[in-house]
Amino acid sequence: MLTMLGVMVPMFASTAAAQTRYYNSRTRSYTTVKRPNVYRRHRKAFNVGIGAGAGALVGGLLGGRKWALIGGLAGAGGGALFTHKQRPKNYTRYYRRY
Repeated sequence: MLTMLGVMVPMFASTAAAQTRYYNSRTRSYTTVKRPNVYRRHRKAFNVGIGAGAGALVGGLLGGRKWALIGGLAGAGGGALFTHKQRPKNYTRYYRRY
């Protein structure tokens, strides 16, 4: 189930891109601004949360409540480390059309 969640969250988050068009009368051009999707904007929170959930699930299955807490903390740390090593991708794209 966690694998399916890990695949479906980025797939659904990438379908809705916020797009706004502006017209500049001085240059007579349109500028289209595309904001990053939800997953790209909150990628650190998603990765840490998914890691903590997976760690808590594994710890709970192996040892009960105490190990679920330990596994959740370890999973959150692993998710934070994984996110720290990723390249930053939270940027806004500008397209100009004359």
